[in-house]
Amino acid sequence: MKPVRPVDAAGLVLMREGSDGPEVLMGRRHRRASFLPDIYVFPGGRVDPGDMVPSGYPEEIANGLAGQLAIGHSRRNPMPLLRAAIRETFEETGLLVTGPDLHPTPARLPAQPIWRAFADAGRRPAFERMDYICRAITPTASPRRFNTRFFLARDAAYAGSLAGDGELVDLAWRPVTAMWSMALVDVTEHVLREALTRWNEKTSLGSRPASLFCYVGETARVLGRGSKG
Repeated sequence: MKPVRPVDAAGLVLMREGSDGPEVLMGRRHRRASFLPDIYVFPGGRVDPGDMVPSGYPEEIANGLAGQLAIGHSRRNPMPLLRAAIRETFEETGLLVTGPDLHPTPARLPAQPIWRAFADAGRRPAFERMDYICRAITPTASPRRFNTRFFLARDAAYAGSLAGDGELVDLAWRPVTAMWSMALVDVTEHVLREALTRWNEKTSLGSRPASLFCYVGETARVLGRGSKG
């Protein structure tokens, strides 16, 4: 059978400093989920049509990210990917990824609930605090395939209460060291290691090329940071 064409998607790694080292926010996909049931994942999902519309807020991103995100991305405009990552995080966790400062409501706001939520909170989305760490492509044999860009929120603030739409259960901040014993798939382990390295090394945003995680048959491969693949 002809492989299914992967759809664009985005995921976001949220980390914070805890009493026992860095903590990461992850949840377990519901056991009835059609994709990766009972597996712990980062918040994220496919790019929706609404993500093509500007948020109404300043959409500045770190130097170098636009060029990296253009690789393997037919639309070339990187902003739908970042908007999707922030939107999916809000929907699945109840948290707004924002800067530490309050921000006035834009004069004109799109209809999407995510951007209205920022306005209601008096905050703005922290696009400029997001680092691009990995692109992952689902195996060709999978009936559902995604071309996912994973981002890391760096020095961001989180507004709202931890809740979500129910897609992720057992949602909690946990020490990164505790996650290695949880039910993770190979790509999630890779992204978590990449995120932890950047967190510990305090890598400048946009300075380190993203890795490419893909499969040759059913064998996982990391083709190197910044590989065009």
